[in-house]
Amino acid sequence: MGNLLYLAAVILIIAWLIGFVGYSVGGLIHILLVIAIIAILMRIIRGRRVF
Repeated sequence: MGNLLYLAAVILIIAWLIGFVGYSVGGLIHILLVIAIIAILMRIIRGRRVF
C-alpha cells in the first residue's frame, strides 16, 4: 500500500508538471499537486523512507 501511495504521488506530480507547462486546465492540476504533496508528507510522517 505504501508503494502504491508513493507511485500515485509521483504520477500526480508529473501530471501537474505537464499541465503547468503545456496546458491550461485551471485549478484541477493544482489540486492534484496538493494531493501528491499530502501523500508524500503522510509517508514521511509515518517514518518510512521516501526513496
